Amino acid sequence: MSKEMINGIDFSSGLVAIIRSNSIDEGRKFAQAFVDAGVELIEFTTTTPGVFDLIEEFSGLNNIEIALGTAMSKLDVENGKKAGAKIVISPHTSEEVINATKNAGLVSVPGVATPTEIADALRYGADILKFFPASSLGVNFLKSVRDPFPGNTWMATGGVALADVGSWVKAGISGFGLGGPLTSGGVSDVANRVKDFQRAILESKNNS
Repeated sequence: MSKEMINGIDFSSGLVAIIRSNSIDEGRKFAQAFVDAGVELIEFTTTTPGVFDLIEEFSGLNNIEIALGTAMSKLDVENGKKAGAKIVISPHTSEEVINATKNAGLVSVPGVATPTEIADALRYGADILKFFPASSLGVNFLKSVRDPFPGNTWMATGGVALADVGSWVKAGISGFGLGGPLTSGGVSDVANRVKDFQRAILESKNNS
């Protein structure tokens, strides 16, 4: 499988591990478990205590790209960049956040669901479209809204099940933002869950 480079970020693994924890210690434990499991893209959400400290801590590691998640404002983007984030991910389409992200030289990944949000996100300069909440909207909905906007890179986030990875890839998804599907079994089960999703994503992409 050839590399899928987006503004200098290798997105070909198709797996973004999301950390949304209740404490900085819990966030650190999950982040280290993701690193040990071979995850290349890790997202720390602004709802996690100490998020910018965690970004600074893990952004210095080799072969790891860090994203700031749940970015809601220009200030979030600025703080994320200072801490070392290279990607900015939001649950929504915000002109303020996308403009700040592009002005900072970072990769923009806004959340979209409707045709209007998709058109706005692309007009503002989004690099990747985050289809959210994916499991609630469904594969058929994605197919319908994706067709008028060809040639874009899509990421599915929100309750994606392992068994459905192939269907999402076939529908045009290049990557997955995965939080609970990777972390709900606790730190000890992270490696197995990451391996299962990595295998499913790779096989689905190779067969698409």
